[in-house]
Amino acid sequence: MPVEFLGIAATNDGSEITARSGASFDKDYTLRLARAHEEHGWDRVLFAYASGAPDPNAAAAYVASKTRTLQLLLAHRPNVSYPTFAAKTFATIDQISSGRVAVHFITGGTDHEQQREGDYLTKDERYARTRECMAIVKQAWTSREPFDHEGPHYRFADFVSDIFPAQQPRPRVSFGGSSPAAYQAGGAEADIYCLWGEPLANTAEQIESVKAAARAAGRTDMPRIQAAFRPIIAPTDEMAWEKAHRIVERIQARIQAGGGTLSRRRPIKDPENTGSQRLLAIAEEGERFDRALWTRTAAVTGGAGNSNALVGTPETVAQAILDYCDLGVDIISLRGYDLLADTIDIGQQLIPIVREGVASRDAARALRSAGAEKRERVTPASLGRASPPAAGHQRTSGGPRPIRPRLAEQPLQERPSRKSRYDAATADPAD
Repeated sequence: MPVEFLGIAATNDGSEITARSGASFDKDYTLRLARAHEEHGWDRVLFAYASGAPDPNAAAAYVASKTRTLQLLLAHRPNVSYPTFAAKTFATIDQISSGRVAVHFITGGTDHEQQREGDYLTKDERYARTRECMAIVKQAWTSREPFDHEGPHYRFADFVSDIFPAQQPRPRVSFGGSSPAAYQAGGAEADIYCLWGEPLANTAEQIESVKAAARAAGRTDMPRIQAAFRPIIAPTDEMAWEKAHRIVERIQARIQAGGGTLSRRRPIKDPENTGSQRLLAIAEEGERFDRALWTRTAAVTGGAGNSNALVGTPETVAQAILDYCDLGVDIISLRGYDLLADTIDIGQQLIPIVREGVASRDAARALRSAGAEKRERVTPASLGRASPPAAGHQRTSGGPRPIRPRLAEQPLQERPSRKSRYDAATADPAD
């Protein structure tokens, strides 16, 4: 399956290493960043949600009207609007964008952040509400007849929408989390399950937990898997690691100065959410895992969201991403620290290598599948049967002709040799 790439639709140029230069919603920068994604090979961008941040739905509608192909992922917290209202909002933006919308449901990682907008449920209660909300939104998108709902968190009667998504039957919904309650909610309702970047072994365990939850919910289809990383690339591995350490120094300086978003929105130490706790626990085990995973960026931010890095040349980082693709990850969320410049660099230098590697794997898989199907058809029993004579052909001797021994004993020819996995993944796309 082709890999997809998700970037960030930031509304200003601030990041963990740089103070923003203007307002929280910088209309010109928002559009420049979105177009940089569209023009450099990205599939979609995430419009994130925070209690004091610009409304992601309005920002997405603006970008939708100014772009042609870029897909839009809208982050949504169920506590901020009723599910039927949310469903109409998302359907309207999907119509504006001619079918480019998906929705990412956020349960909320900290009580403090949720309480800023009046949400005082416990985390497990929030997960149950998110699951209920996802089911209602999907039904509102697809039901042409009025329907009632009575659940633990929502109750209404005789609702039917007069605005439906452009996509049929409906847009995709995504969800993330690393606790048992999260697996249950997302496994039951999500089309895409989102994970923060962890070592390969940990990621494989999480994927199995998601699939187990989906099976327990009675699903026969499995959610697609997304993993998120912070790539730090440079022409050589040595230069990339020097760049990575400079980035960490700048993050620490911003935190110590009381700047950035980290100190205002979440505790750096002892995070409440399981995902951040997992990232910090992994960082305590070591700084480097597998080919290129670096946990130092997560450690200094308290495991804040997408914070584990992949460090190296574009080829090194691409091979690391392909390792996750081999586990079953087929949506890759990436975000740099210099948002606009990194979007362009990743799009030009990294994404093409990964796409080539995935295409090579898909082609090899198709060849193996075709070979297996051919071997099933060419069985010893079928080789031993006489073929019926062609129409109009008369045999000159009675009975079936004997099969010559050399035909039954002859081995199947070897397939033409293919490039090694490394060569295919690192080939110049222009070749």
